[in-house]
Amino acid sequence: MSAAPCEDAPPVDERPDLIAKASAVAAVVHELREETLRLQAREAVTRGGLTEALLAALRRDAGARAGLRSLAVRPRLTIKVRGGLARRLAWRLRGALFRLRWPGQTLMLAASGMWRPSGRPLYDLRHIAAYVRRGADPQVVPPSLFDQAYYLGRYPDVAALGVSPLSHYLRAGQAEGRSPHPLFDAEFYARRNAEELARTRLWPLAHFVRIGGQSALDPHPLFDAAHYMAQAPDLLLREDPATHYLRTGWRQGLSPHPLFDPAWYAAQAPAEAAQVPPLVHFLAEGAARGLSPHPLFDPAWYCAQTPHAHRSGLDPLRHYLAVGAAQGLSPSRWFDPQHYAARRGEALAPGANPLIDYLQAGAWAVDEPTPGFATAAYLAAHPELVAQGLTPLEHWARAATERPMSD
Repeated sequence: MSAAPCEDAPPVDERPDLIAKASAVAAVVHELREETLRLQAREAVTRGGLTEALLAALRRDAGARAGLRSLAVRPRLTIKVRGGLARRLAWRLRGALFRLRWPGQTLMLAASGMWRPSGRPLYDLRHIAAYVRRGADPQVVPPSLFDQAYYLGRYPDVAALGVSPLSHYLRAGQAEGRSPHPLFDAEFYARRNAEELARTRLWPLAHFVRIGGQSALDPHPLFDAAHYMAQAPDLLLREDPATHYLRTGWRQGLSPHPLFDPAWYAAQAPAEAAQVPPLVHFLAEGAARGLSPHPLFDPAWYCAQTPHAHRSGLDPLRHYLAVGAAQGLSPSRWFDPQHYAARRGEALAPGANPLIDYLQAGAWAVDEPTPGFATAAYLAAHPELVAQGLTPLEHWARAATERPMSD
């Protein structure tokens, strides 16, 4: 009798084993998630601590820079300018001396104080005589804050006379309010130094050449001598800041004013602008063309918010510095001056320009300089801005401006 065939074994229920394995995996995943959260929290605490430490260091650095700006300003010279009688006589007789051609004009310039002295009077007299004989030559550069090519180009009637431009400026130009140099604003200088001019009885340009330059007085609203000198005080031992900037400082990328960023400006300016100091180009052409001097100052935005600015005769930046900041006007969509002033509180000095205060100190002291912008969070996300020498709002404005160009 043959054996009965084997019956099929009953099916094995594998679900309990699968459930157990799934539970184990879930437990591991949960533990990994908890560990990840713990690590993220620890990283956040660490990053927050590092950010706070970085902010504290940046605040100390801002304080040190403020001290450097204070030390960079030289004591105002109170020397008695010699030759007062000769200078007054030359001024009263300037018409007659001017008509005597080069001999009279030489004496007129020698007595005016507008020629930077070398310490060798006879050499200076010969030098002045040689200068006067050259007439209206735009290639000549007299030792003064006087741009001969600029003066001749701006005032064709002077070029037609054929006389030396500095002689013309002394004879008539300064009284007529003509500009001797893009970086010298005689009206601004006279207003800021009225007592000094009355004491020395010097005209603005002569005072700057003889005294003001060496005292680090500002020759123009857009040239801040203290700001400039703080960047390289060791380079300025033998000449005034404005002369240093025109001679070599602009080639080194030094900034003449807190609201003038030379690299930012150069990126917008035409290629030929690279041959002259950026601030000079801005004053001569760039401001009229609406070029921006700084990431946080937008001329188009400012003019749109301030329609009366164009009636002042000032370019937007000069209007903002002279009028707009005091009125609480916004320099760009990136900066809210009222919000910043409220957050800065008593640390904002009376009469201080809020944007300049932000750039020089407040960037690292105010938690939210503009609504919704958290300084610490932005710094934690973009620590590279420190190495770039930028404040968070500058970095943000640059990134937002450059982003469409890279798309």
